[in-house]
Amino acid sequence: MAGRILGRTLATVSLSVALASVTVKSSGPCGIPECRSSFSSCGFHLNSNIMSGSNGAKENSHKKARTSPYPGSKVQRSQVPNEKVGWLVEWQDYNPVEYTAVSVLAGPRWADPQIRNPAGRTGLVGRGLLGRWGPNHAADPIITRWKRDKSGNKITHPISGKNILQFVAIKRKDCGEWAIPGGMVDPGEKISATLKREFGEEALNSLQKSSAEKKQLEEQLHKLFSQEHLVIYKGYVDDPRNTDNAWMETEAVNYHDETGEIMDNLTLEAGDDAGKVKWVDISDKLKLYASHAQFIKLVAEKRDAHWSEDSETDCHGL
Repeated sequence: MAGRILGRTLATVSLSVALASVTVKSSGPCGIPECRSSFSSCGFHLNSNIMSGSNGAKENSHKKARTSPYPGSKVQRSQVPNEKVGWLVEWQDYNPVEYTAVSVLAGPRWADPQIRNPAGRTGLVGRGLLGRWGPNHAADPIITRWKRDKSGNKITHPISGKNILQFVAIKRKDCGEWAIPGGMVDPGEKISATLKREFGEEALNSLQKSSAEKKQLEEQLHKLFSQEHLVIYKGYVDDPRNTDNAWMETEAVNYHDETGEIMDNLTLEAGDDAGKVKWVDISDKLKLYASHAQFIKLVAEKRDAHWSEDSETDCHGL
């Protein structure tokens, strides 16, 4: 029933909205009344290449949210062509598959199941692996340092001539892809607390430390996370777990260890959801989970670091 309703509904999503409620108007043949929903409590900065406009998605945008099978299952999405992603494109026969994981069904229900993905159709209704209807908020700490030689000098790329930046990456256990060591924001938790907690749990294995080790670790993390930082991105993420009714939003924040002294006192150790952890050189060769490569590219731009060997690459073209 949910699929048929979604298929016959034309939803108008304003791309100029930020940090506000979004009105979704139903004007299809079913005569469904207007409904309102708020889908960003931590900021919704839309990016035209990550999100689709009202007339549909570009070829490479809103792509991972349409991949099959759905993560952790054998469920195949209904195929959604690029030209029919946008809710303003009428599609009378749209009949998406419905799927919500058993583990998610066992938990509490939040918000309104009629809420719609702001980027458009995904070929799947329900919550999938996501606990909440609508936005599921995450935080991604991007910890960086300059790559240095044995003498402590910054290493520059031979072609671009820019300094090479490194960031802490984890290998996810669920899909085997390298990613930023982030995670979900707990109810009532501040983003700053999530960023520090997730980095400690996934990149430093803080959950398995002794009380004395945790205290020492907390002191070092405080030094790192209390310094000036850059908010790289806030908003929708093209994530393989997204559905028509539930999606990921994140706040990606860069904490930079300019001298490297803070991170020299911290030993990387995979923990929680991480299979491995390591320092990774930043470049356009990176293949990362979800939209993480795009966040890393923004960091390279902000820090004026090496990204591509092609001098004509437009760092703003995200």
